[in-house]
Amino acid sequence: QGSGGLIEPDTSLLQKHPNICLGTDDECASSPCGGGQTCNDPDKTKSGDFECSCNSDKSIKETGAPAMCTKDECASNPCGGSQTCDDPVKTVSSIGDFTCECANGVKTTGAAATCETDECATSPCGNGQTCTDPNKASNKLHDFECVCDSDSSIKKVDGPATCDKDECSSNPCGMGQTCDDPMKTVGSIGDFTCECSNGVKSTGTSATCETDECASSPCGNGQTCTDPNKAANKLHDFECVCDSDMSIKKVDGPATCDKDECSSNPCGMGQTCVDPVQSVGSIGDFTCECTNGVKSTGAAAICETDECAATPSPCGADQTCTDPDKASNKLHDFECACNSDMSIKKIDGPATCDKDECSSSPCGTGQTCDDPMKSVN
Repeated sequence: QGSGGLIEPDTSLLQKHPNICLGTDDECASSPCGGGQTCNDPDKTKSGDFECSCNSDKSIKETGAPAMCTKDECASNPCGGSQTCDDPVKTVSSIGDFTCECANGVKTTGAAATCETDECATSPCGNGQTCTDPNKASNKLHDFECVCDSDSSIKKVDGPATCDKDECSSNPCGMGQTCDDPMKTVGSIGDFTCECSNGVKSTGTSATCETDECASSPCGNGQTCTDPNKAANKLHDFECVCDSDMSIKKVDGPATCDKDECSSNPCGMGQTCVDPVQSVGSIGDFTCECTNGVKSTGAAAICETDECAATPSPCGADQTCTDPDKASNKLHDFECACNSDMSIKKIDGPATCDKDECSSSPCGTGQTCDDPMKSVN
């Protein structure tokens, strides 16, 4: 109240709400609460006393401002990524009424659901194995079990079992044999078979194959090969026997069957050497043959040597050459006899048949000399 008894207006409201009229202004006219709320201004002469109440829950109200009527609890993803969240009453007074639902339909209110997790759904065991998840309903992880189809006693938790084991991969049979592992499982160790090229088999170990060392003809031509222990797979025991002489043999290599005795030239020059059976069992059977047909076995022949056959004749002209011992191959015993006088002869050289007595001029000067015989007689 001012001077003179007049009532002075309260200007503080004008300062707060300059657009309102003092005395009769309804603050709810401008819809300050917004949608979903009811506005009530109990004293329209008073500023800032309007009340907003939630239509969804009348107990939620606010004075002088809009009430906090809605709260979507799913906005914070309380269920996690693999579940569906639903908040049926999105109000602050219904906190905890959201539901989480698994893909298989399992639901939980106010918290994430415990869904069944079937770890076998991704086929973690692979082919040839059966996967079981005994605790999928409790959402337990890493407890799935892989069981081999080929042997159900072989299993493993949280990973594929080792079902297959090919024993042949380590080459237990060795070279020259065929390996076969029919089961290829860790539960059937030792069932592989080794088979030789000739059909001999062994289970669980390398087979003892027959090895015929004679198959590669190690003895060569002119010899017979025998392998007495081929069934026992024994090596280096084959025997080579000479076809030309069965008493000549050798183990683990060719026998020395052939020996050409003529190769050392036992007959010497001028004779022909022949070794009819060239083997170590026929030593001394070579023959030496002279050009005149004389032969000797096992040694050089004594050929006839006719010293008179030489050209020119060792006696010269007008003499006769004889070789009395040519059959015995004796040398320097040929004889030269003068044709003019057969009593004149010489051994191992020409005889002195001619003597021209006129050559010494026995007649002297003025006479003619003639020696008709010209012989030493």
